[in-house]
Amino acid sequence: MIQRIERSFCVQEWNVDELEASDRELLQAAHRACRSAYSPYSKFNVGAAVLLASGGIVEGSNQENSAYPSGLCAERVAFFAAGAQHPDDPIVAAAVVTDSAMPVMDFSPCGGCRQVMLETEDRQGTPIRFLMQTGDSNVLVSADVSQFLPLAFKLPSHRNP
Repeated sequence: MIQRIERSFCVQEWNVDELEASDRELLQAAHRACRSAYSPYSKFNVGAAVLLASGGIVEGSNQENSAYPSGLCAERVAFFAAGAQHPDDPIVAAAVVTDSAMPVMDFSPCGGCRQVMLETEDRQGTPIRFLMQTGDSNVLVSADVSQFLPLAFKLPSHRNP
């Protein structure tokens, strides 16, 4: 018998002024990081920032390289930097922004970044609130990153000590 399986996807759209101060600060950090993007090939600047449980913020921006695919997306730069520099400080929220004028519903992390964010969320055992913004658009907010990758790859539990 064929069984239909459905997963739902839910984000909220917020006006920046309605967000909590910590969310606005995180978005500002992501916009600051966006200004340091190195994107001579795509011309698509992206900035990311992660908020740690301790209150610290780690920023990252996309860094392209002519030896494609050697570059990294902003989300992975921020998540990997946080993991390397603050391994015992869980990420509680993350924001990703672009300075490009485009619909915010057309802007989301690539598949590789989704996998990295989901694995981070799974590893730390707590959800990561996720914000996305294009230019000065309204902000899309998700309660966690798991919904961005509904059919995620996960190693069997006996392989993860």
